[in-house]
Amino acid sequence: MKESIIFGAGAIGRGFLGQLFSESGCRVTFADVDQPLLDALNARGSYTIRLVTNEVAEEVTVGPVRALHSGDADAVAAALARCTIGATAVGAGNLKYVAPVVAKGIELRARDGVTEPFNLILCENLKNAAAIFRDMVRAALPAGRHEYMERTIGFVDTVIARMVPPLTPELRAQDPSLVIVEPYKELPVDRAGFAGEPPAIVGMIPYSPFSFFTERKLYIHNAGHAVLGYLGYLRGYEYGYRALRDEDVYFQARGAMEESARTLARKYRPAAGALLANIEDLLHRFGNRALGDTILRLGRDPLRKLARTDRLVGAALNCLAEGVNPVHQVTGIAAGLLFDHPDDPATRELQAKIHGYGLARALGDVCELAPGEPLFEMVVERYRELAGSRSR
Repeated sequence: MKESIIFGAGAIGRGFLGQLFSESGCRVTFADVDQPLLDALNARGSYTIRLVTNEVAEEVTVGPVRALHSGDADAVAAALARCTIGATAVGAGNLKYVAPVVAKGIELRARDGVTEPFNLILCENLKNAAAIFRDMVRAALPAGRHEYMERTIGFVDTVIARMVPPLTPELRAQDPSLVIVEPYKELPVDRAGFAGEPPAIVGMIPYSPFSFFTERKLYIHNAGHAVLGYLGYLRGYEYGYRALRDEDVYFQARGAMEESARTLARKYRPAAGALLANIEDLLHRFGNRALGDTILRLGRDPLRKLARTDRLVGAALNCLAEGVNPVHQVTGIAAGLLFDHPDDPATRELQAKIHGYGLARALGDVCELAPGEPLFEMVVERYRELAGSRSR
């Protein structure tokens, strides 16, 4: 049986990657710090994924698996040395802790004369994650092994689109290894990042240029979710699927996604109808009641989500560069600037900026937009309209 390793046994590691690797004929080793979870995985040698839609729930057993504590660097490195495929899903801030362990595993492979490629998929919310992590590993590896790494080790970017809600404390108490997810399992990856030929992994789609998929995920999927969250909040909804039933919110979210679709069609010339089919699929998935996706989760951390290169401002600038008028995305940005959910600490900072020194300066500070830019003027006008209607 082929061996695989996943750094991070959380929602994405266990709820997505583990399933794909297992269905591809791999034994899965998880490396994590959650000891109760590690114990549960090792006790059973498998775990359960519950696939949920509005119509049905299906349970899938993933195995064989085993779990190692991330702090046992020797054991984790030895496991990696036997693998052909791996992934990280630890959070971008934790990659610095993983890099030395990966370097140790590469050192073992080089010492043992392993010539078969090992490819590591970076499933992190970080632009250029593969290149950044490759440099971290290189810095932790003896100089004499650099050529070996360049020849046999691949670092691969991806975008994750499977939606995985947090497990309730009650369900976690019953089974800490359980994970609830939607059935969607497409894993686009950067073909250029692989050492050797991309292996056959269920759901994996090697693609080049990969920027098409990164922009599709950020400017269609993430942008649509953000517009749904921010407009849904202004209308008093608690869950995204309920906001989606509101005709005005639905058409604003769909409109924002279609603006990006027109833009990406002009930039990348994908197959006719592919982007619209992606939007239809996403809107169907956004309406999955069983996931219980909250407006708070969709909208939280507006300081990050309203940044110049992120899902809304970035999408709108992308549209303007291709001659597409981002009317609905501008509405999403304006609604995001009005997001003041009491349970999100970042919103307090956002509102303090807006009310403390004015909208114009806040747009410069948060969105890096300046007076005179077309998008700046569009957002100011729409913000005033939404704020006025909200106060009435």
